[in-house]
Amino acid sequence: MTIAFEPPTALPGLGRAADAAAGDAASPEAVGRLSRALAKDGGKAKKQARAVLAQLKAAVADLRAHDYQNASRKALKALEADSQNGVAWHILAIAREKSGDLVQALNAYEAALKLLPKDTTVAQDLARLAQRLGYLEIAEKLLLHYLAADPDHIEANNNLACVLRDQNRYEQAIEVLRARLQTAPDSALMWNTLGTVLGDQGDMATALTFYDEALRLEPGFAKARYNRGNARQPLGDFEGALEDIEAALPHAAPGYETAMMTMARALTLMGSGRLKEGFEAYEVRLDPVMPEAIAVLADGPRWTPDQPLEGKRILVVGEQGIADEFIFANMIPDLIRAVGPQGQVYIAVEARLVSIFQRSFPDAVVGAHQAVRKAGRLIRFAPFMQDHAAVDGWLPMASLMAPFRPTLEAFPDHQGYMTPDPERVARWRSELAALGDGFKVGLHWKSLVLKGVRSRYFSPFDQWRPVLTTPGCVMVNLQCGDTAAELAQAEAEGLNIWTPPIDLKDDLEDVAALSVALDLVIGPGIAGTNIAAAVGANTWMIQAPDDWHLLGTGDTYPFYPRMRGWAAGSFGRWDGVMAAMAAELARISSEHRNAA
Repeated sequence: MTIAFEPPTALPGLGRAADAAAGDAASPEAVGRLSRALAKDGGKAKKQARAVLAQLKAAVADLRAHDYQNASRKALKALEADSQNGVAWHILAIAREKSGDLVQALNAYEAALKLLPKDTTVAQDLARLAQRLGYLEIAEKLLLHYLAADPDHIEANNNLACVLRDQNRYEQAIEVLRARLQTAPDSALMWNTLGTVLGDQGDMATALTFYDEALRLEPGFAKARYNRGNARQPLGDFEGALEDIEAALPHAAPGYETAMMTMARALTLMGSGRLKEGFEAYEVRLDPVMPEAIAVLADGPRWTPDQPLEGKRILVVGEQGIADEFIFANMIPDLIRAVGPQGQVYIAVEARLVSIFQRSFPDAVVGAHQAVRKAGRLIRFAPFMQDHAAVDGWLPMASLMAPFRPTLEAFPDHQGYMTPDPERVARWRSELAALGDGFKVGLHWKSLVLKGVRSRYFSPFDQWRPVLTTPGCVMVNLQCGDTAAELAQAEAEGLNIWTPPIDLKDDLEDVAALSVALDLVIGPGIAGTNIAAAVGANTWMIQAPDDWHLLGTGDTYPFYPRMRGWAAGSFGRWDGVMAAMAAELARISSEHRNAA
């Protein structure tokens, strides 16, 4: 079959702590199959020149030893002699994938599949990688093609369910699993995947029962143990979560699986308040095998916490999303003090944030970072640094946590550490006054990205009704993206939500200033609420059950000590937190009216 790959707009983020897709292209069983294919009498590999066959056997030996760079080199050498050798392309694909070169791996798998169209192993490997890279429709097509020939294949059905799950097609995923479990009730693999489908929808308690069943059937099933840990954390069992994740880690496949489990361990450590260990483990986010790991191009070496800072020229590079750049900016004042008057801090942030960062940190030099994607890796650099001398060191912004926030006591008590534009604040106060009397409330309710597991973090708009109908309040739309359906729904119900005449996605200086001018900003933990909290606006944030930013405090964000958090309690149960916020908002707005 022919598969056309187009570059994805973005690779998946770090939201999924554990996956349930079955198979490992470099597992002992998979490598054994390659060895048998090369040794098979009468097989195509037998007909190749002796040197090519020797190269491929040596490459398979390197795969077995996890020496993926040498395996790649030997497969390429074999392909120089025989570019139509499908096994060589398959070996190259596996080696590239395990090295973290995902785009080249994808191309090699595609070449192998064209040469070996009946090799179900190649189709499975390609489908699994396509899923991992976010090519969900292509992965589904590959799996359905394979299942047409072998409809009862457990691993292929399992992986099809994973692809359907990642497209939020939960009922279809459950139906695929239910059908196969009727004929294979002892499949720990599918019980585990059923747990992930329920977990993605936020039903952690039910997911836990399915993980338990998978582990009853297969006590050594590392992925199920790991997934159970990730279900226990949102239920408040940090100790149990950490126990499961650490028990699964030694059995993880090298590369991506090990890195993902290490990431989950880091988030659990941070979320339970073990900051020093957690921040150190969090460095795994930069591992090249992680889909969204950034590589930084900068003059000078990577700075590490054991090196002195006084008098040094240090470049800090923003990472992840806008919310993260605001959160991790919490440590920049400490860095500026540490380098002292003889040193210099340079800050590379998203272009929309340059002016607010420069105003907030006038002693630093702020410029925009840019990024390119090469061989599947996000490479970030700071073009504005060409106008400055080489730095003594650079580091990603989140890496400031380990040296400057090793304990909760190291977090300063402040209203906010970012400075909005005072002229814009004054203008927005005037605009808001023109809306009439009332307690002015700014609203965020969703992320721009709601695919897959991310959807469980956001309440449906209609469940905001108790807040939207609070007497004495004037509601102001701060939500960026496509909000036409929600605003039309509100209007149809007689609810008035004023939308300011700005681009809420790109005019972040105005979003920051408007947030300060409002009486209150409410929303989940997205960029908008983090901007509001960072600039010192009166902010309420709905906290997800697994939000590691609480750092073990239970109810506060140490990054924003004056911000008020509202615990959602559990995924999918928004009525309680909405009712509680509405009651408190009614009390405050009443006091506001009485004081007017």
